[in-house]
Amino acid sequence: MFKNPEISSVESGKFRRYGKVVRSFNCTQLLGLLSKTPLPQEGTVYVASDETLEKLSLFQEVENLEFGGIPIQIGYCNGINHKLNALEYHRSSEINVAADDLILLVGSEQDIDPDTLEYDTSKVEAFLVPAGTMVEIYATTLHYSPCSVKGHPFHDAIILPRGTNLPLRSPAEGHGEIRLLFAANKWLIAHPESGLGADGAFLGLKGKNIEIQ
Repeated sequence: MFKNPEISSVESGKFRRYGKVVRSFNCTQLLGLLSKTPLPQEGTVYVASDETLEKLSLFQEVENLEFGGIPIQIGYCNGINHKLNALEYHRSSEINVAADDLILLVGSEQDIDPDTLEYDTSKVEAFLVPAGTMVEIYATTLHYSPCSVKGHPFHDAIILPRGTNLPLRSPAEGHGEIRLLFAANKWLIAHPESGLGADGAFLGLKGKNIEIQ
């Protein structure tokens, strides 16, 4: 019988294969502004780039020191979410800054079946990110929208190379991994129950659509 994953802390050793807690930056101003960004009471909203957040001195610090000088964007994913629905990965790390407690559902790109491009959701692990925590998610870590803690809404800053998650300049047509290319710098595998198939997502998540209550 399928069981939802046990929720561990991002401070635990189990998280090391997926990412790390970043302690090098003062996120006080970011967290203050993030708490004022739109917060849906049902579902989530994602904004790839927010001009107000990108005016902070933290923006330049993270761009230079965490991303090695390549152009970045700071946006957010806010709202309420209970289900896995999909898993994505990028060709770069992603930084999350949680203004509220939230849960990350993650996996490893290496566990994607190389022939079918399917992924078994029983391999997913869950980690609690406490409010005020900055976390780096490695490029090979599968992830998607955070999940709520006990149904509470969350604000989560998302920092990525500039242009990530924007629409593709041309349709991605081909075989193999190309079938997963869903947006700029975004490879995605969706669950059949997610509804993302209507948007052209590859429906390769097999098993339960994990739900966190």
